[in-house]
Amino acid sequence: MRKIKLPPDVLFHHDLRLMVFRPRGVLNEKVVDRIVNFLKQAEEQADKPFNRYSDLSQLKAIKLEYQYVLRISLHRRASYAKFTPVKSAFYVTNQEAASIVEIHAIVCDYSPLQVAMFKEVPAAAEWLGVSPDDLQIGNETT
Repeated sequence: MRKIKLPPDVLFHHDLRLMVFRPRGVLNEKVVDRIVNFLKQAEEQADKPFNRYSDLSQLKAIKLEYQYVLRISLHRRASYAKFTPVKSAFYVTNQEAASIVEIHAIVCDYSPLQVAMFKEVPAAAEWLGVSPDDLQIGNETT
C-alpha cells in the first residue's frame, strides 16, 4: 500500500497484509464513517488486497442505529464488489457488539468481503492465518 495517513486507532502490518482497527471509547457514526472512508482510500491505493481485524473489546459504548449499520454494510458490500476477496474478522466481547457485527456479516454474505465474528483472539488469528501475538501488537491494554 502506498503511504496514506493511518487513523489513530488503526495499525497496518505490511508484512502480513493486515489492517488492525482497534476503536476505544464510543463507537458512533462519526467513527464508522471515518474508518469506512479510510478503507475506501486504502483499498483503492493498495497494490495487493489486505485482510482486516477489528478488535471491539475496548469499546465503552456503541451508539449506532441498526438502520445505519445496514446502510453502511450495504455500501461496503457494493463498494468492494470489484475487488479480490478478503477476510474481515471482528473480535467481540459483548452482545451489543455481536449484534452489530451479525448485521454486517449477513449483509456481506456471498460477497468478496468475508466477514466473521470471534469471541476468542486465537480463533480470529487462525482464520486470518496469523498468530494471536500479531493481532495484539499495539494493544497496550493487554
